[in-house]
Amino acid sequence: MSRPPHPRVGPPSIHASLIRGGQELSSYPEECHLEIERRTIPGETAEQVRDELQAILDQLADDDPAFKATLTMGLVREPFAVAEDAPIVGAAARASESERGVRPQLIGGSGWGDAALLLAAGVPTAIFGTSGGGAHALEEWADLDALESYGRALVRVAYDFCAG
Repeated sequence: MSRPPHPRVGPPSIHASLIRGGQELSSYPEECHLEIERRTIPGETAEQVRDELQAILDQLADDDPAFKATLTMGLVREPFAVAEDAPIVGAAARASESERGVRPQLIGGSGWGDAALLLAAGVPTAIFGTSGGGAHALEEWADLDALESYGRALVRVAYDFCAG
């Protein structure tokens, strides 16, 4: 099912992460084990994702009676979204502006993190931090000067948010 992209996160995504199968080079594999990662966007539920994936498998089975598949859901976490006017967002923005001299830009991303788990547990949560690149790559980096100032900003966030 196609749904509109989230204004900050973009569209949901899916990719084949792990594929295993076969027993030798000279024969067709008897079976294949495919593991996918389906990244959700705010507003989607695990039930919607399960239903969509099952519908794909059902269609494949209708198209080819020899096709057999079993869907097993693995780790599921709700997508993370925090209101732009949430007090924790304001505290992070003020602290960042105080330390860096510029108001931070509000952006979204589709990466997995603990923020969704913390927010689901009732802990006010916002993600903010330094610039960098190469996340999870061989060469991952962060701007060290910015990292230092964001460390100071984090202390300000804790003080401002907890004292306020």
